Amino acid sequence: MNQTDSINQSEPDAKIRLRLWLRLLKASRSIESVIRENLRTQFATTLPRFDVMSALSRYDKGLKMSALSGVLKVSNGNVTGIVDRLVQDGLAIRVPVAGDRRAHLARLTKKGSDEFAVQAAAHEGWINDLLSGFDADTAAALCAHLDTAAPATDET
Repeated sequence: MNQTDSINQSEPDAKIRLRLWLRLLKASRSIESVIRENLRTQFATTLPRFDVMSALSRYDKGLKMSALSGVLKVSNGNVTGIVDRLVQDGLAIRVPVAGDRRAHLARLTKKGSDEFAVQAAAHEGWINDLLSGFDADTAAALCAHLDTAAPATDET
């Protein structure tokens, strides 16, 4: 670490916290880049597709597109195309919602669940490797500290 990278304790708290934010952002982007590349090369898939499959894997009965968008915090349009391709690939299905002929639930097929399980195991391994510099106690402490800045949601 060079002099410009070190945190100067005499800096105002706001500057130190800004530097922390920038380091968190840099680390997050770096990890995300590795995950995107691994998904592309090992599974011929994308991170958004993985995220949609991950969300659907937590809801056996499926999700309406609006609920799926809400879980992922993206627009309906962003997930519609991904779900369309998952359906084409036999990894998901759309099921009509009783009493609402315009609405459909998206859910993973058995093939989709099986494929996602393989991808999720690989993903967990990649994250474990990328963050192996943190022992379990340190990782838990960092999670607790970060929760004070951005409270955990039901997705984490």
